[in-house]
Amino acid sequence: MAGYQLGLTLRPDVVVGALDAADVRAAVRYAAARSLPVRVQATGHGTPGPCGGGVLVSTRRMNDVHVDPEARTARVGAGARWEQLIEAATPHGLAPLNGSAPHSGVIGYTLGGGVGLLARTFGYTADHVRSLDVVTADGESRHVTAADEPDLFWALRGGRDGLGVVTGMEIDLVPVARIYGGSLMFDAGRAKEVLTVYRDWTAGLTERLTSSVMAIVLPDVPALPEPLRGRHVLGVRIAFTGSAAEGERLVAPLRELGPLTDQLADMPYERSPAIHSDPTEPHAYTGSNVLLRELDVPSVLEYVERGGPAAEFFTVVQLQHLGGALARPPRGGNAVGHRDAAYALSVLSVAEEEREGEARAFHRELEGPLARWTVGRFVNFQFGVTEESERRDRHEPAIRRRLADVRAAYDPDGRFPS
Repeated sequence: MAGYQLGLTLRPDVVVGALDAADVRAAVRYAAARSLPVRVQATGHGTPGPCGGGVLVSTRRMNDVHVDPEARTARVGAGARWEQLIEAATPHGLAPLNGSAPHSGVIGYTLGGGVGLLARTFGYTADHVRSLDVVTADGESRHVTAADEPDLFWALRGGRDGLGVVTGMEIDLVPVARIYGGSLMFDAGRAKEVLTVYRDWTAGLTERLTSSVMAIVLPDVPALPEPLRGRHVLGVRIAFTGSAAEGERLVAPLRELGPLTDQLADMPYERSPAIHSDPTEPHAYTGSNVLLRELDVPSVLEYVERGGPAAEFFTVVQLQHLGGALARPPRGGNAVGHRDAAYALSVLSVAEEEREGEARAFHRELEGPLARWTVGRFVNFQFGVTEESERRDRHEPAIRRRLADVRAAYDPDGRFPS
């Protein structure tokens, strides 16, 4: 069974196409009676743990979305996609804290933390979860809040795996109707210069501006602007919640570098997916990430260059500026790890299933020079098979121990692989 991620084939013993929480409860009870593991898939952008055997619960049909404009919240089903929530929220002058891919699922992204387009302004998406409806390993439904089931509430927001099947969630919306955003594209031959200016530019930058740098080899096709066709490029992507005039002032140091193309503009929030223009067609890929305490230009430059035209795999590299609201945990905290990281560096390579291991080995080579600046990894942006050491690096020891305690309390038999 395949979702958006075609690089790993899921081979469960039983697939349950759930329509509601009752179907999920029945699936979990069926698995428990037969000592089978349970995995979950909504849109299939990631992978639900080990791919063989057990029961796979598909929640993609549970895709209801309801916006409460007065409370500035939304209730979403387990299979809801960000594009649905954007469409429902923006007529009210509200925005969800979505990531770059609007066709991905709300729940899985949020449970992993969620570093969205407005992340430095509002923090992790997981910080804004108000409640969750969860089917735990005993086959029972629980309404999970900070007041009821506080340990499970803490763990689900950033711990993601090994805790149950989330069937619904209530989450905050933010009062953002428009942003100043888009991209500036540069030739990757100028990567050292661009990365150096970007490092200096992000120092002390207002948290109302969230940005990232992408390195990619673009195809030579008419759909692209002529200056970009067939080139290895660096794209600086911007999302700023202040005025367009202030945005113009803030990006001036980047513009002075002389980009190949300039697509920065004031835009309604519903157009924000165009900033990244993530591909919508399912494909095979694998990827990983490291969280960095600082941006060491020579090490990141090597990462970018080795992922360029000479790479064995078509590779996309992204450097994301963190800090701001991301560094501040919500009241009561949650299981999001490594809030002290200043940047995230992620890599994604197109690789069919039989070459997934080779691509992962390539990624480990890329990470080598960054070891001295690495503080951990994101839960999100780990695609494909992950090793135990990579899973361990997602959280600091104290968070990891607490997560283990919560998992042992709610899933003593390990029904949900983590």
